[in-house]
Amino acid sequence: MAELKIEPQRQPTKEEKDLWVAEAQKARQEARKFAAEADKAEHEARVAQLATIKAERTETEELATDKYHHIYYFTESVSSSSIQRCIDRLTYWQRLDSLTPDKPCDMQIVFNSPGGSVIDGMVLFDYLQILRKQGHRITTSTLGMAASMAGILLQAGDHRVVHKEAWMLIHEVQFGASGSMGAVEDTVEWVKRIQERVLTIFSDRCKTAGEAGTAKHPLTKVQLKKRWTRKDWWIDSASAVDWGLADEVR
Repeated sequence: MAELKIEPQRQPTKEEKDLWVAEAQKARQEARKFAAEADKAEHEARVAQLATIKAERTETEELATDKYHHIYYFTESVSSSSIQRCIDRLTYWQRLDSLTPDKPCDMQIVFNSPGGSVIDGMVLFDYLQILRKQGHRITTSTLGMAASMAGILLQAGDHRVVHKEAWMLIHEVQFGASGSMGAVEDTVEWVKRIQERVLTIFSDRCKTAGEAGTAKHPLTKVQLKKRWTRKDWWIDSASAVDWGLADEVR
């Protein structure tokens, strides 16, 4: 019977051990490198996701602002500077709309103003008529008050809105004059002509509202003049619609 001989297991050489250690270290380094690259990629993906979310939120917030909905809040006195700011914004909307002339845009001006300069205010009044003739629908409304010149500007829109707790103030045209007697008399005559134009603006809109059926008791020019002579005439929202000085209470 042959004798079974077991060969002793060969021990790895030092060179082989060193090679194995080197390969193990290399594998661990590569694993750490892959892990670091994975972490970096995940971080970059997260940063990109957050940037996308931020951009979308910014866009949403921008689109929610009044300027993108063509709403202008006129919350100061009527002056050359405040009128110019309003006209600049309306012109911006009008020029954007000119890119799609078949779709005129709606615009809204919300007044909460104590009034001011009649001459400066009439610049905006006429400009709104230009926009209306171009096909833009202009809504004028008031929150708080549309006083004095702001009350006149309220009449400039296609549709006039007075919010429930808002007020209108109407009174005679106010002015100051100095100089010679003749110069003062000339100024008085000029102001009388302005006042007649203002009364015409109010009475024409009252008449139109009566014809449209929104005003139950539209005021005439004579009635308007009688009611505002030598006093500040404050008008609540319901009365404004009843008399034809506004079209709707909201």
